Amino acid sequence: MAQSFDQESSADRTAASREARTDTSPLERLAEIAARTAEEAGRFANMDAILRIPVTVQVVLGSATIPVANLMKLGRGAVVPLDHRVGEPVDVVVNGRIVARGEVVVVEEDNSRFGVSLTEIVGPLGGQGEG
Repeated sequence: MAQSFDQESSADRTAASREARTDTSPLERLAEIAARTAEEAGRFANMDAILRIPVTVQVVLGSATIPVANLMKLGRGAVVPLDHRVGEPVDVVVNGRIVARGEVVVVEEDNSRFGVSLTEIVGPLGGQGEG
């Protein structure tokens, strides 16, 4: 535990070194700014790599639990009632986790495609977020 009190964060050391070196030349200050800018650019490059990772997005209209025997009897034209009702929000799931809720909307003029208009963003602990 004693070690944690002796260590300074890099931000604390940078601030302390800036205060201690008020007599630095403009060229030295420019070099310091360039080094910090390069470091920040490296962080953004890593973020860009993360932002390009594909994720699976699903919109859950509802679910049903039925015995296997009834499942085996299903055929063309069979209707499986779901637990959601018409007009209730649908869940938006990303990689298996509910991240939002919304309502189904038509997204093209010819009515051939539909999408989801988000009405609620689910917070990190499963509570309500911004909506």
